[in-house]
This record gives sequence, structure tokens and C-alpha cells, in this order.
Amino acid sequence: MHSYETLEVKKKGNIVTAFLNRPNAGNSINMQMVIELSNLMDIVEDSRDVSVLVIRGGEEVFCSGIDLNDFSQNKPPDIYGLQKWEKMCRRFEMLKKFTIVAVQGECIGGGAQLLLLCDLGIGEKNAQLCFNEVRLGFLPGMATFRLAKYIGLGRAKNLILTGRKIKADEAVSLGLFDKVFEQDRFVDQLQKTIEQLQPFHQVAIEMARRLLNESYSTSYEDFIGNFLAAQHRSINSDAFKKLIS
Repeated sequence: MHSYETLEVKKKGNIVTAFLNRPNAGNSINMQMVIELSNLMDIVEDSRDVSVLVIRGGEEVFCSGIDLNDFSQNKPPDIYGLQKWEKMCRRFEMLKKFTIVAVQGECIGGGAQLLLLCDLGIGEKNAQLCFNEVRLGFLPGMATFRLAKYIGLGRAKNLILTGRKIKADEAVSLGLFDKVFEQDRFVDQLQKTIEQLQPFHQVAIEMARRLLNESYSTSYEDFIGNFLAAQHRSINSDAFKKLIS
């Protein structure tokens, strides 16, 4: 895999793991990280021998949010930089691979937004999440669009408007984490979880994810047509042909 300044990327079998790697800055997300994550999406999507992308951080801090050092009082705030972040998020959300975000330690702001984009969220028992942007004076990106769909409007308002931290147990009860493991078992259980999920059928995953994302905003009459088109692609995939052979 490529070498990056802000990411440490490892490949084992069909699994690529990308560690957010700015330890001296709390793994905060700067523009260089956004560019490198976008590049990684390109590589992973085009790699036939990759089925899973896992995003991790450090043991104590997963991510401390957006790096405000990218902003300066000497020039107007750059909304286009934030737009690049949102484009990268959409790429991750629609990636034609199975995606996992595995969180240890603090997961703040932009880091917590990554959980809303993945197919599976794994947390360590001591992990803490918060969407703290409103308390700092700006908005938590498209979490304002996605979070309510995960946990309901009232709960989303509570988390975003108060910026309060929640522990792993509450995060799993809300559906932000799918599984939570103790620290000493975290890595082994993450690997075991991935193994239990396989095999990954790329076309079926892509089609199912797309339909689920559309389910809140599309009428039944439109959705059934989209579903039948997606099902047609699925049953003409190599995976389905092997199933019936």
C-alpha cells in the first residue's frame, strides 16, 4: 500500500486497516488527512484483492475532531476545504467494500462522524463519543443529516445541541456502536468479527447499502423499481452464479 503522512496503512489478506496517525495532534483531521483518505478510497475501491476497509486510531484517542489549525484569522474561513471533507465522507459511505470503524479512546467531532458512514461500528469499552462542534461555534458537518436517521430526531438533537460525551455502553444502546469489547480483547475480537462476517459479496453489499440509504427518502413506487434493478445486478453477479452452480 502507499505511504502517507497522516495515515498508517496495513494490509493483511483481503483486509486493509488505516490508522489515523497524527499522535501529536490527537489524530485530528487536517486537509492532508482528507486528501490521503480520498486517495486511499481510490486504491481500495480499485483493488480486487481487498474486501474490507477498517479505520482505526490510537489506543487512547481515536480522533480529536477537525484540526482548527487549518483555519486562520488572517483569511476568510475556507468552506471549500470542508466541502472536500464531505466529499470524502460520501466516498467512504458509498465505498464498494465492507467498511468498519473501530474506536478506542476519545472519538470527537469528525471522528464520530465516521461512525455514521460505516457498515459496522466497533467500540472499546472505554471509548467515548461526542459531537462537540455546536458548542465550539460551528456545525458537525452532515451529521446534521445522518445522525437522526440512526438514533431518532430527539436523541440527535440532544447529542448535537449539548455536545455531551457518551460512553461506549450508551453508544451501543443508541446503535452508534454495533459491538463493544474490553480493551485486552479488542484487537482479537475485531479480527474475529471480521472473519465471522465473511464472505463479502461486493455487488450485493453495494446494492443493499444503496437501497437502505434511499429508504427514508424514496416512495414505495420509486423504490420497487430501484430494488428490482439492484436485484437484477445482484443475481447476475459472480457470487450468485457460484451459489446456484
